[in-house]
Amino acid sequence: MQKIIFTEEYCRPENLHPFTYVRHIQDIRIGILTIREKWEKYLKIPSADKWEDHYLDDAQSVKIEKRIGDDNYLLVHANVLPTKSIISKIKKLNNGEFLTSGKEGGIAFKFSSKELLGLHKIKINKSVEATADVKAIHYPWQIFQMNDWALREDFTLVTAGRKSKAISKTNKLIKPAQIFIEQGAKVEHCILNATDGPIYIGRNAVVMEGSFLRGPVAVCEGAVVKMGTRIYGATTVGPFCTVAGEIKNSVLFGFSNKAHDGYLGDSVIGEWCNLGAGTSNSNVQNTAGEVKYWVDADQREISAGNKGGLLMGDYSKAAINTSFNTGTMVGVCCNVFATGLTPKFIANFSWGADGITKYKLNKALVDIDNWKKLKGLTISDRDQQILKDIYKLF
Repeated sequence: MQKIIFTEEYCRPENLHPFTYVRHIQDIRIGILTIREKWEKYLKIPSADKWEDHYLDDAQSVKIEKRIGDDNYLLVHANVLPTKSIISKIKKLNNGEFLTSGKEGGIAFKFSSKELLGLHKIKINKSVEATADVKAIHYPWQIFQMNDWALREDFTLVTAGRKSKAISKTNKLIKPAQIFIEQGAKVEHCILNATDGPIYIGRNAVVMEGSFLRGPVAVCEGAVVKMGTRIYGATTVGPFCTVAGEIKNSVLFGFSNKAHDGYLGDSVIGEWCNLGAGTSNSNVQNTAGEVKYWVDADQREISAGNKGGLLMGDYSKAAINTSFNTGTMVGVCCNVFATGLTPKFIANFSWGADGITKYKLNKALVDIDNWKKLKGLTISDRDQQILKDIYKLF
């Protein structure tokens, strides 16, 4: 096969807001890697995105038509998480064969130009059933709910046939065979307990002295864990994030900060977010009842079970000592400040917590650029255009 092509056509990306406002489903991080990175690593081939006539399309998006070329391609449903058993089935597919699951529906379709009937129309010759359990994400809270499983899968995938960097003797290690530290990472005077799951420390990450990590945990490339931080499984600290305080069963995608004391639990934080000092979230109702999130696409609340914390879209910030309610969803590019508990739904580009005042777009873009400069980057033209489209469309 020459290339993976991801499609969101039957995956309802609108139900994965706020995280799919600025990215495709395949670029969601769950476990150590993004969904795209998992597929590429398993199959050892590059990927592209199917052209969907959407504002997230770019010059690299692929139109599936006759001129695509004579090689073989794999069309993958973007919300499916790959496993060894799925990959084994895919490698046996012939052109024109579609791998499906009774529970999740379509998984992947192998084709060449010979199966093309027209623009984005592919002839299916045979359906093949995947007998193993198939995992896919349909709602944003499933990211933290599946993160324990995803961390274990990714740890095996990423570390296979490799040896960890020597771990400093200043650290206390429990079950060291399940601890892997990449070259360039710095970990000193910490307690790393892999009894309940593996611990992965990425390249050039820093785990400062006095920190406690209880697996499964991933601290990805360039991330910083500040002194005395307590991280419980199943938590992912994404690339170039900075964290402190207490974190449990949460995913931070990348470049975000929870750099001070406060609690983050059963939560998902997008890229370029900042939680001010003392900010915490509730993840359990006082009644111990169902936690429900507002799903804007369906215009209704949906149950996530009895635990659910903060779901925060990219580029959003919270002032010091912000208290996020159980089952809170924050949109893209919000500046959240409030007295008492926040509302459970905060719309895109909200200024404050009630959404009555809207963040001015030009100011938002300047502020994002300022935050990016703190990590040595700047806002790109594409970033700006995507945010302008979100501002206009939503």
